[in-house]
Amino acid sequence: MGVDVPVSEGTTVYLNFSVSLEDGSEVDSNFGGEPVNFAVGDGSLLPGFERCIFGMHPGQRQVFTVLPEDAFGQPNNNNVQVLPRSHFDDDLELEIGLVFSFADAGGGELPGLIVAFDDEEVTVDFNHPLAGRTILFDVQIHRVEPTELH
Repeated sequence: MGVDVPVSEGTTVYLNFSVSLEDGSEVDSNFGGEPVNFAVGDGSLLPGFERCIFGMHPGQRQVFTVLPEDAFGQPNNNNVQVLPRSHFDDDLELEIGLVFSFADAGGGELPGLIVAFDDEEVTVDFNHPLAGRTILFDVQIHRVEPTELH
């Protein structure tokens, strides 16, 4: 079935994966489903996850421990912002732990977690929910193919 190419620059990788926290709670997984595929370097995988699988061959399965700085980063206090209560609809029931979607400067969606509020202000944490967490990245490689350049 062709050459045995390891995961490297210029390849498309077909894999199943799961992402868990150190306590074993699963964040995301596609085991039991169809493999997903991506081209190395296309931004689908965080660089810290992508580096883990370099050199793996089809048929290999491995669990990697990815530190926060290689995964979702450390929480940044600058990402916690206080917004005026008037920024939110009056009839909106605010709750600690509620996640809102805000528009970012580029017009994309930015999730923010309500961490505190009163009648005047709402404190929103825009850090990634997995910031500061060590991630267990379980990967099974199914196929590796040279990426066709168009």
